[in-house]
Amino acid sequence: MIQEHVIGRLMGINEDGMAIFAVALPSIRRAIDRKYDEVEIILPDGRKITPRQRKMVYSLIGAIAEYIDGIKNAETIESTKNVMKWEFLLSRMEGQERRLFSLSNVDETTAREFITYLLDFIVSNDIPLPFSPLENCEDVGRFLYACAASRRCCICGRPADIHHCEGSRIGTGNNRNEVHHLGREVLPLCRVHHDEAHQGSEAEFIEKYHLQKIKLDENLCKKLKLKK
Repeated sequence: MIQEHVIGRLMGINEDGMAIFAVALPSIRRAIDRKYDEVEIILPDGRKITPRQRKMVYSLIGAIAEYIDGIKNAETIESTKNVMKWEFLLSRMEGQERRLFSLSNVDETTAREFITYLLDFIVSNDIPLPFSPLENCEDVGRFLYACAASRRCCICGRPADIHHCEGSRIGTGNNRNEVHHLGREVLPLCRVHHDEAHQGSEAEFIEKYHLQKIKLDENLCKKLKLKK
């Protein structure tokens, strides 16, 4: 838990990768009394949110607003935006700063984390999207993982099968309930897109929809009731 928050400046980086920071302590006496030794340093991203990120955020918030309120307009979008920003801040790991941010000038890293949070919320609550977020999604792997856990097609959002990719497929005649799935590479696809994946080159299919294979770990195997 953060006990005292101070601002410092990076003064240099040695050849061995050690960084040198200069920090003005609010109280020398308090620092001595509390026996400060180790410190936690949060390195802020100096880059600002990109137009692409901002567009993605508002598209996702619009979908959430329409799903919750039944209508998407300036009022519901603004209300949903404020709620989701607070929920995001409260969900962040202990030790991270929880200051409210503006989408006009928030840093690029926080924007990326917020987008990931919104996508997780959408997938876990089965909120329909009028578009595929894959082309503009910066954390594709995280989104695909959430889709697989919810058995939701990563392309269109419909109920999904678990497509075993080339090199991880289960041979004809094998019982899927008896075969070990841990470590196999998969994609969550609806019946339509599952059939499309089998019709031609899988590599071309993955490139077409901006996908990447995900590996079944113990958590996914448990959620999907697949034998490890």
